[in-house]
Amino acid sequence: IGLLIWIPLPLGSNRPWAWSIMEVWVMVLSLCWSVLYLRNKVQFSTAFRSAKWVIVLFLIWLTYLLFQLLPLPLELLEQLSPKAAAIWSSMGQDTGSITVDPYISKVSLLLSVTYFLVFCLVLNLMTRRRRLKLMCYALICNGLFQAVYGAVMTLSNLEYGFFIKKYAYLGVATGTFVNRNHLAGYLEMTLAIGIGLMIASLDTTTAVTVKQRVLRFLKLLLSTKARIRLSLVMMVIALVLTHSRMGNTAFFISLALTGVIGLCFSRHATRSTVILLVSLVLIDILIVSQWFGFERLKQRVQETNTLTEARNEVYRDVQIQWQDYELTGSGLGSFSSVFPQYRSKDIHGFYREAHNDYLQFAAETGWIGLSLLGLIVGFCLIAALKAHYSRRDPLMRGISFASIMGMTAILIHSLVDFNLQIPANAATFTVLLALSWVSLHLEKQT
Repeated sequence: IGLLIWIPLPLGSNRPWAWSIMEVWVMVLSLCWSVLYLRNKVQFSTAFRSAKWVIVLFLIWLTYLLFQLLPLPLELLEQLSPKAAAIWSSMGQDTGSITVDPYISKVSLLLSVTYFLVFCLVLNLMTRRRRLKLMCYALICNGLFQAVYGAVMTLSNLEYGFFIKKYAYLGVATGTFVNRNHLAGYLEMTLAIGIGLMIASLDTTTAVTVKQRVLRFLKLLLSTKARIRLSLVMMVIALVLTHSRMGNTAFFISLALTGVIGLCFSRHATRSTVILLVSLVLIDILIVSQWFGFERLKQRVQETNTLTEARNEVYRDVQIQWQDYELTGSGLGSFSSVFPQYRSKDIHGFYREAHNDYLQFAAETGWIGLSLLGLIVGFCLIAALKAHYSRRDPLMRGISFASIMGMTAILIHSLVDFNLQIPANAATFTVLLALSWVSLHLEKQT
């Protein structure tokens, strides 16, 4: 929980020193758990054993990334990646690796190992309802802190990020992240968890008398549910203040889509669930958002076109890059090294990321890597859908809803941004992947 609270704070852990702290922290936690396992103090959880195929896919993914780094004879390399073979041959090398930037691919491999260990830790540590709730509350508090901090910095014109004065995205909320879209991505996931806990805490009984209705209302005002609802309102305000077009679009589409899926898949949907989902949209859009810049956000969306967006040209050139590294990619993390060779004259500035996670993963890892990642996410999404359909436990249904919504929001947002290249957001997304299996297998009595 301390790790999950920390990772968004130092610029989304998107600096070498910050993600190094995250990596060491995760390695220490994993080592401690392994020692306890060897001493028969802990065991692999049911969720961990049930997610064995996802774990196998993760291990294949890591092995594949390691294979990208191995020095291969140029004859073999030419069969796998002709473009990479030509680059290494032009430097007079007898051998070469699939990645054309070995250093950054090693960095990316370590990050990928870290995400895998986060996945395993969540599966093996979230074995009790109290632990699960505590982790979810911590993530909601983190989202609330980012929301309040980002809103205060924007509305007060102080414009500070993580102990440094902001030099970009002035006038919009970024929290302790650098990019407003990455704050939006993080809020999408914490909002999903908050909505999931709200659904889990809904009262399914029916109040008949006026006294019962009054008592229920007073109980609601003093309950954890009211504090979560207020936190959701604050996070939506901050989400609007980011003025992130796809961030806001992804949130509301994922909310609507997951709400429909939940009502259709669930055999136990109640009227209170419908009222909650409708109120989230009506209150947050029609009332709160109007006070905090919704019109400006709407104007940004309306003004978006191919003449003002350079991303369409970037996508065009990334696809050309992908064609040269179609099967195995140019190496995970190598986009910034390779893309300048493909950048057209009508694209100005330096692009460290492709602003489209799908295209970037495709260009860096080829069809092989993209397929592995797709299978990992797909299996987890299926597990969450199955949990939402089959579980009667309100908490597990709420967690599965959060997992579905959070994953859907990031998958939509990834069409035009690079949240999965930001360590804090990638790690939190990995938590959502693991929660899909936890929601399917955590027993009620625990």
